[in-house]
Amino acid sequence: MKIFVPGRLCLFGEHSDWAAGYRPLNPELEKGYTIITGTNQGIYAQVKPHPTQLIIRSSLNDGTVQSPIVLPMESNALLTEAKKGGFFSYAAGVAYQLLTHYPVSGLEIDNYLTDLPIKKGLASSAAFCVLVARAFNRLYHLKLSLRDEMELAYLGETTTPSRCGRMDQACAYGNRPIMMVFDGESTEVIELKVPKELFLVIVDLGASKNTQEILEQLNQCYPFASNVVQQNVQKYLGFISTQITREAVDALERGDARGLGVLMNQAQAGFDQHLIPACPEQLTAPVLHQLLNYEPIQPYILGGKGVGSQGDGTAQFIVKDEASQEQVIEIIEQNFPQMQSLKLTIKASKKVKKAVIPAAGFGTRLFPATKVVKKELFPIVDQDGRAKPVILAIVEEAVSAGIEEVGIVVQKSDRQLFEDFFKELPSKELFHKLSPQNQEYSRYLQDLGERITILIQEEQEGYGHAVFCAQEWVKDEPFLLLLGDHVYTSDHESSCASQMLDIYEQVGQSIVGLTVMPGEIIHKAGCVTGVWQEQDSILSVTQLSEKPDIEYARAHLHMEGMAKDLFLAVFGMYVLQPQIFDYLAESINHNVREKGEFQLTSCLDKLQQNEGMTGYLVKGKYFDIGMPEFYRQTMIDFHNASVQRNP
Repeated sequence: MKIFVPGRLCLFGEHSDWAAGYRPLNPELEKGYTIITGTNQGIYAQVKPHPTQLIIRSSLNDGTVQSPIVLPMESNALLTEAKKGGFFSYAAGVAYQLLTHYPVSGLEIDNYLTDLPIKKGLASSAAFCVLVARAFNRLYHLKLSLRDEMELAYLGETTTPSRCGRMDQACAYGNRPIMMVFDGESTEVIELKVPKELFLVIVDLGASKNTQEILEQLNQCYPFASNVVQQNVQKYLGFISTQITREAVDALERGDARGLGVLMNQAQAGFDQHLIPACPEQLTAPVLHQLLNYEPIQPYILGGKGVGSQGDGTAQFIVKDEASQEQVIEIIEQNFPQMQSLKLTIKASKKVKKAVIPAAGFGTRLFPATKVVKKELFPIVDQDGRAKPVILAIVEEAVSAGIEEVGIVVQKSDRQLFEDFFKELPSKELFHKLSPQNQEYSRYLQDLGERITILIQEEQEGYGHAVFCAQEWVKDEPFLLLLGDHVYTSDHESSCASQMLDIYEQVGQSIVGLTVMPGEIIHKAGCVTGVWQEQDSILSVTQLSEKPDIEYARAHLHMEGMAKDLFLAVFGMYVLQPQIFDYLAESINHNVREKGEFQLTSCLDKLQQNEGMTGYLVKGKYFDIGMPEFYRQTMIDFHNASVQRNP
């Protein structure tokens, strides 16, 4: 299994995490507020379980290959190694915490690539701790949420001599920007939405600083200030930093790069004024300030400040655009060869505009009807009493949620059928025999057809392959995926698809729609398990399993709080990030088939493992037409459910 964990950049609010940790001793101190984002660089590893040992091989960002370490997976050995300090102590500390709290065996980690600068305020040690926690979580199916991984990584790092703050492990959230609020031992995480891309440059100053000395001097100002210098430290890390960070959240969610630049300059000026007197040897930072004020880069930057604990470690700049990002890096590399520059692009939160409906199967379970009629064109009766083909009900479900374009994947020989239905008016003879209402409905169908693109699956190689055939049309966008033989009714004021898109807006990662299913039929469906984020509503997915038997489901897939032999099954509706195509391509290129076909579920599980995935218990019902008995019941239940929902 491969795992990537990025570094962490504190855009605003440095030091406020540990400062707010003193609130139980001094309630007059402010809560801590920070804005964190993951870096584009990080730590890459191949991991696998080991029966008895913790084995680590590692490569640093300068190409240095560390001598491997082998430790017995025993508490005393792990704790001893953690207390030594040094690079491997972090992994030992996290492994010690996992062994203390969970039934785990050993772990083998091959950290084959690190492109993140080490000891430069980008939380490289925290990233490694998160990587170890995540490896244990995924390999041993511990069902830990991101927050749980972050907490174990924090506990693991604090087992070592390192003095990290709670913000460091925010790299568990990947590249998404978040705001963290600290109050004593309590931490709140709020994910932020960015409407357009923001471009930054991170610069390793190639100088030196003593983070331990900075933290020791600043911690002397807490919990109670005894002089003006200490009062100023508390003032800045409290009220002033909070105000700047809250304004920065607003600017970030507006996509206001210029406003963020102004706030970075303001934050640095306030930091210098209030904190340098508390630790002048480290925080005066001549190299940092030389670069922040370097005249040749000023036309391209909007603002800048120090990173992490500050001092002469790392600088960050927000720049005008992508071209300015390149220009700033070029200038710094030419004039400061000892410095290393990295790009950081905060990606925009993309709206879901497209839906994909695979409809290229043979419908063998509905033979011989499917010899003359595609199952997606089978009729059903909607709430208004209108007979319509199944595919139309599915398209309308997508459009009702605000989807702008729909791609229907079909066999090459079926293209004309779907084109005729959605894009052509009936024959003149038929049209004139229609009622005025149906003539108007015919025009509505043609208007709807303008949103529809027919996509071709040349060979029927499975459901996953059908989804892959939409890659060029979807491009680099998230998309709604609906099954071609399911129709849906909502128990909520919003349609099922609208609910899914609303959850995607909240969490910004792939969503799988879920329903509750009894154990006696779970072998017929995809099954999901995870950790509830909101009980009986939203969960962090930890595993997907295609048609498991009941024994496996009971042992591995049952959700806490649910009745015995009730499970969460796939609803037949997803919102997927475009990275799903990478995993589908990998399966296709390596000819990884399941029952002779390229399937989707195993690729969804890889997407979940590497990118994260949220499950949502849809407030509604799905109706399957894929088998004769299902279709017969759907003809009754779908219409009745629609009428009950809209009497």
